[in-house]
Amino acid sequence: MWSKVRILYKRSDRFFHLLVGMPSYDKYVEHMRTKHPDREIKSQKEFFKEALEARYNGGVNRCC
Repeated sequence: MWSKVRILYKRSDRFFHLLVGMPSYDKYVEHMRTKHPDREIKSQKEFFKEALEARYNGGVNRCC
């Protein structure tokens, strides 16, 4: 039962982020592991902080 609740929460969390235009941390981690294995992966807190700053302060938030 708890595993189903956990899956539902994870899916709703992803949907919410897409709905408000926030990037996916999971996709970021996957990208960093495959394309930039030599770079350090930001924590989830750092990732969303930078995403918010880029969104509302006009910064660039993309690879290379």
